[in-house]
Amino acid sequence: MDFGVGLDGTLGLSVQDEMEMSREAARLGYTSIWTPEGTGQDSFQVCNYRWSASRDVVPEGLHTGISVSPVMWRSPMAFAMSGGTMSQVTGGRFYMGIGAGGVYQPRARQQTGMARVSALEMMRDYLTVIRGLVAGERVTHEGETVTLRGGRLGIRPAPNTPVYLGALGPRMLELAGEAADGASLNWCDSERVAWSRERVDDGARKAGRDPSEVKLAEYIRVCVDDDEDAARRAFALSTMNYALGARVPTERQRQLGYRAHFERMGFTDALRELDEMRSNGAAREEVADAFPAELLLKVGYFGKPAGAAAHFRALAEGLDIAMVRVVAARPGVDSTLAAIRACRPELLG
Repeated sequence: MDFGVGLDGTLGLSVQDEMEMSREAARLGYTSIWTPEGTGQDSFQVCNYRWSASRDVVPEGLHTGISVSPVMWRSPMAFAMSGGTMSQVTGGRFYMGIGAGGVYQPRARQQTGMARVSALEMMRDYLTVIRGLVAGERVTHEGETVTLRGGRLGIRPAPNTPVYLGALGPRMLELAGEAADGASLNWCDSERVAWSRERVDDGARKAGRDPSEVKLAEYIRVCVDDDEDAARRAFALSTMNYALGARVPTERQRQLGYRAHFERMGFTDALRELDEMRSNGAAREEVADAFPAELLLKVGYFGKPAGAAAHFRALAEGLDIAMVRVVAARPGVDSTLAAIRACRPELLG
């Protein structure tokens, strides 16, 4: 198993801070450093400057990766160009993760004027075209959401960039096994990792692939502080938009995305109680304080630094790449450093 670090914009780090975190990750023995993508900084450029900084410690640099980039903001050719360039620059030390993002939500589609589409078929189209392009093929594809006729990536030799698919539900996990180089998981308990592996393997076998060729990677969130209450609240606040959603969901919305994912893990009743609090006007901090510790510790870790490594290692069982996704208990660099150091690879075995 390889161990990586995941940093995101909520940490409030400057570019210089991020570069120093990359150097520290390399000093501590991590093999990769990852970023999600929204509509903030371009994540390919983030990966580039992190990789460059890590070369101050490891001559070849750490592997860098995006987990994941929502496809609605880029075309398949744009992904292939950017990802292929990163692979070329880093000597093949780059992973490109793509995902459906909020494409299943009408509000998200309205931002770009996108018609209603099947998220599954959209990801199938993107995977087919992108993987063909970065393999150096001339691609002709006419799918439900993507058409490309005779397109070819102008990078020689072909960059052969691994493309990972962000996947939660059974059909998307099977698609990862069928058509991706890996699956990027998120917010999983140990049972859900094993369940996901089975779905990925099923998809690979159906496509005539060797399941061992399809890797599993996951962010595992870690928040450490000597004040356990501070760590718990920060962790709960980071969980809320995923587990609950931005607003109380309809019955239909509960069957989609991360809400469905958390309910599949057995948290339906707990989330319904938190929804009732929100419907009755509870403040965000009140809802965070009411999050069951059992739920939070099922999918990540909060607490004193000494307990982080063992908990992280247990949640990482079955993964090929386990990433310490840092949740800061307090503003500033120190909380980020504390989490990275608490789960350094030498403690993980």
